[in-house]
Amino acid sequence: MPLQKSVLVPLSADETFTLITQPDRLRRWQVVTARVDLRAGGDYRWTIIPGHSVAGTFTEVEPGRRVVFTWGWEGSADLSPGASTVIITLEPAAGGTMVHLVHEGLSGEQEASHAEGWTHYLDRLVTAATAGDAGPDEWAAKPALDPLSSAEATLATCQLVLRGIAEADYHKPTVCTEFDVTQLADHLIGSVTYLGAAAGASAEPVTGPLETRVATAAQATLEAWHVRGLDGEVKVGPHEMPAGAALGILSIEFLVHAWDFAQATGQQVVVSDEVAQHVLGVARQIITPEARRGGSFADAVEATPDAGLLDRLVAFTGRDLH
Repeated sequence: MPLQKSVLVPLSADETFTLITQPDRLRRWQVVTARVDLRAGGDYRWTIIPGHSVAGTFTEVEPGRRVVFTWGWEGSADLSPGASTVIITLEPAAGGTMVHLVHEGLSGEQEASHAEGWTHYLDRLVTAATAGDAGPDEWAAKPALDPLSSAEATLATCQLVLRGIAEADYHKPTVCTEFDVTQLADHLIGSVTYLGAAAGASAEPVTGPLETRVATAAQATLEAWHVRGLDGEVKVGPHEMPAGAALGILSIEFLVHAWDFAQATGQQVVVSDEVAQHVLGVARQIITPEARRGGSFADAVEATPDAGLLDRLVAFTGRDLH
């Protein structure tokens, strides 16, 4: 028997369909990044948690009623992209919409792990439908860290802060005195696009909320780095540098600017000590005295003995914690 799950979502069928198919809505409950070509024959790629991405093809798309897509994990020998099929049907019901999910083509072991996964994420779907956002995903908090998964983990942290920024906050000053909130987002998008180009990415600018703009640029960049890999060196501007080091810059950008955005808009940054410790180690390798002399970073600020790992990171980049 295929895996089957159902939940009641307190939204209309059309609103629920949007929540389960559109990247800016998927990021609120299921994914870190998403690329979606929503048509029969179109493909998709979702990073569910840092270091773990699924991909496949849509085979049926009936807006507001039904979506069917193949499913599998990148890098998996047992369940590769397209190896199984997910069928989601939407049924109007008292109080909202019943979401019926069927996952076909799984082995017994795969079914057990996917049953746990779908239970976790369908619960988050209901939370997102109720509250607007399911918040930090506890499953994504402590990934096995390498330059790619670290970039995905810190992106998730940054996106959560960006989703909390209202239009009224767009021109608030930031700790980066030359930038207001919108200008800092533009700066971040420029950095993401620049580092993506080193891996062969190209992304068209998009309009919309700051989180959408940053997420769109980041999705293209991170997917390009997945394809390129971390071997060898890449050209970043006029310089050649190890690919892993170049990608490591993204983790610093995402996490430190998440702190900047949070400071400007009265939010808190949610990041595990494991991720913050990893990025601090990366920063100590990349932010050299030469980089500071070149004007990319201010002199380090001394953190207090009881400062947390995130505060130690931002102090190391030259930000005053007071």
